[in-house]
Amino acid sequence: MLEAVLEGFIDGVLIVNEQGKLVLANDCARRICQKLCQGRSSVNSIPQQIWRVCESLIESRDLFSDDKLIIESEISIDNSATFRIRVRWLDLEKSGNPYLLVTVEDRLQSTQNAALTDVKKYGLTHREAQVWLLRQAKHSYKEIAAQLYITINTVKKHMKNIYAKQQSDIWVQE
Repeated sequence: MLEAVLEGFIDGVLIVNEQGKLVLANDCARRICQKLCQGRSSVNSIPQQIWRVCESLIESRDLFSDDKLIIESEISIDNSATFRIRVRWLDLEKSGNPYLLVTVEDRLQSTQNAALTDVKKYGLTHREAQVWLLRQAKHSYKEIAAQLYITINTVKKHMKNIYAKQQSDIWVQE
């Protein structure tokens, strides 16, 4: 049942023991780990960048034994992908051993999901949605115009319409 729950998450989820052995991972986490390892390790190994964050939590246990710490870090790969890593303790009652719960968030995917939510929430047109997704991915107006084969003024017009729809939604909620 735990595996089915983990597969339901959008983010990568890993359960790791204190020795660095992978206990459980969802498909998203496996894909991210393969990206981070770039084909250099086996399927069941934890990328060094993630393990360093885990080690930080393990080392801090004696200093902050009563606190429920979360150690967080960001990892970038060749300016093509950025991942947010969060590690916390996971105490499973039936097991006497503590485990590390690692969540790995693909920042681009999260940004796109948020932008898609905005598209539905504000009723954006197809073209406004394209512009909004690119803008949320940190593209400049010039880059958006080039990618969509439109002028910068058209990008500005779409952005103005998007902001107007967002503002009208705020007024409706008040």
